Amino acid sequence: MIKAYAAMAPKGDLRPFEYDPGPLQADEVEIDVQFCGICHSDLSMIDNEWGMSRYPLVPGHEVVGRVGHAGAAVKHLAVGQTVGLGWNSRFCNDCVSCRAGDHNFCPAGQGTIVGHHGGFADQVRAAANSVVPIPAGVDLESAGPLFCGGVTVFNPLVQFGVKPTDQVAVIGIGGLGHMALMFLHAWGCETTAFTSSEAKRKEALGLGADHTLNSRDAKEIQAAAGRFDFILSTVNVKLDWNLYLATLKPRGRLHFVGATLAPLDIGVFSLMTGQHSVSASPVGSPATIAKMLEFTQRHHLQPVIEKFRFADVNAALARLRSGQAHYRVVLCR
Repeated sequence: MIKAYAAMAPKGDLRPFEYDPGPLQADEVEIDVQFCGICHSDLSMIDNEWGMSRYPLVPGHEVVGRVGHAGAAVKHLAVGQTVGLGWNSRFCNDCVSCRAGDHNFCPAGQGTIVGHHGGFADQVRAAANSVVPIPAGVDLESAGPLFCGGVTVFNPLVQFGVKPTDQVAVIGIGGLGHMALMFLHAWGCETTAFTSSEAKRKEALGLGADHTLNSRDAKEIQAAAGRFDFILSTVNVKLDWNLYLATLKPRGRLHFVGATLAPLDIGVFSLMTGQHSVSASPVGSPATIAKMLEFTQRHHLQPVIEKFRFADVNAALARLRSGQAHYRVVLCR
């Protein structure tokens, strides 16, 4: 039996919960969970904001632990190896996306917390090819958020060929944005942070931003016209996107990784005049996660976290809901 913490109904507190996972499949591993980050997506699933939650629901898709058991067909992972698990716990391995290495686009992919019990538990199971080894030297306490938030902001740098000579801006310095600043600084980019908070302005500079702009000052933003090659938006609120598009260089890109729910009010003419692009992306593939972990290890990067014990999971969730978390919350064994 696996001991876990589960929501029994939408917006409910998590309670101790046990379940029998059944026999370990030949292509699976069972991870002994040591740490698990808490993501806003966990809150969305607990609250059934997306209409696809099933209860009891065990959240947790930023898992760090050790392989406790490995199925008979697993060759690339060994019992005792330190690994991580993100948003996806299984792929079909046969679709066009999987064959191209873009497993994160797999239409039949199994979410770690969608119809599957996640990492707020003693153990969690997953197909071995969705599990990524963690290189020696990566801080394990803070590694969990890399498997969702971290790869979410790292993936666009790879997919769109962001260059060290590019000028890049990040909108929103929070759970996603603070990791984006660290990655971009290590990438070599001249980086600007858009934020409305004086405290976060100072922190952004400490995290690697070269400049800051007040996201509530239209004149300050207008003065940055034509400055950026790439803008990464991590916020989930509606902004004046045409104002931000005007700060792009010709052929510049405004890219969304924050799930803004309001429709984008963007004038096509403003796209045409500079041949600008607007795009968005989800988490990355296991291969991209591995590349991100190597980059993180090489540059000694780690997310800024607050730690809670697994037994205090409801206090940890309340901290995240408060909007005061600095910047990611991690459950520790």
